[in-house]
Amino acid sequence: MTDVLIVGAGPTGLTLACDIARRGVAVRIIDKSPAHHRESRGKTLHPRSLEILEDLGVAHRIVAGGTTHQVFRKYFDGAHVSDIDPFAGDGPTPDAPFDSAVFIGQWRIEEILRHRLSEFGVQVELGTEMAGFTQDAEGVTAMLTDGRTVKATYLVGCDGGHSAVRGTLGVPFEGRTEDMQSMVCGDVEAEGLDRDFWHQRFTPAGAIMLWPVPGTRSFQLQASPERDEFGEPMPPTLDGFQRLFDRHAKVAGVRLRNATWRSTWRVNVRMVEQSRLGRVFLAGDAAHVHPIAGGLGMNTGIQDAYNLGWKLALALTHQAGSALLDTYEEERLPIAAWTLQLTTERLEHVLAAIKEPGNGTEVTLTTAVPQGYRRICSPPRAVPPRWQVRIRAV
Repeated sequence: MTDVLIVGAGPTGLTLACDIARRGVAVRIIDKSPAHHRESRGKTLHPRSLEILEDLGVAHRIVAGGTTHQVFRKYFDGAHVSDIDPFAGDGPTPDAPFDSAVFIGQWRIEEILRHRLSEFGVQVELGTEMAGFTQDAEGVTAMLTDGRTVKATYLVGCDGGHSAVRGTLGVPFEGRTEDMQSMVCGDVEAEGLDRDFWHQRFTPAGAIMLWPVPGTRSFQLQASPERDEFGEPMPPTLDGFQRLFDRHAKVAGVRLRNATWRSTWRVNVRMVEQSRLGRVFLAGDAAHVHPIAGGLGMNTGIQDAYNLGWKLALALTHQAGSALLDTYEEERLPIAAWTLQLTTERLEHVLAAIKEPGNGTEVTLTTAVPQGYRRICSPPRAVPPRWQVRIRAV
């Protein structure tokens, strides 16, 4: 029997596993993927998350492997408009050593966290999928798809927007999905593009952006999707990426190749009403998903994990009771509700702003993370009444 079983080995699950393991609590972390991915996915870590990762002993490695001052090179209808570093002037001080966002591929964040976790003697169990679980007053019994069972005192679902843990709990994932409001994403090589810039190319008909992934030859591509004759978004392909680049970048001679990741992102605005049921918890995208504006998704999951880790450790070492575990839901769900509202507003703002030459995604990065997100503050009035309480961001 283990103390905590974590389902899902993304940034949320790995942060939680590291925090629990360093406190001497027995933890297992499983993931259904057969191998570790090398996809850029979420790429922005904000200062509060870096403070958390510093406490776990990995922030300096992440900063060293990422980019702290990313220049956004913006074009409109093929013409260069401006270069801007939204974080110019930010930087480390004795009181705030991580006072700037870091851009780094998600695969690298996970790799660093897995290495840290291994220093506590814990390895991610790949190719291990949960089929279901039961719980009682003594603990949780998880059934795996290969027929094995795992007994744990607590179980935490960090298994993303399609969470099997949430599904087994039967917790509704309230909200909406905007199928027509979508974007294609991928990792591609683009010979001839300057890697010192995040290229953001906008036209009246759409956009394509290419961000250089540190430590690789790839760029992360984000673009308006191609649409078929019925107006439906088409699935991403390398040929499709090239057509989108030619259409929106208006640059001859640049060929995209080696698409190691292709995905479609749709606007999802959803969250649970409960993130704890008995001995089972939900964290990260398993509990809440929202628009990408401002790059808050991975950060919110990391902060969920940090809030929960020490509380589980105290409960398991009999230094606190169940009432402390209840504060995880009380403190983190208001943050989730606030983030859903904030990112929805920011997405609407950026979609309107980029229609004017000179504007880019910095309109979200410079306004979407107020100081209150990092410390203690009150959510706006539009947050559901149940969550009209003072909230803590950690």
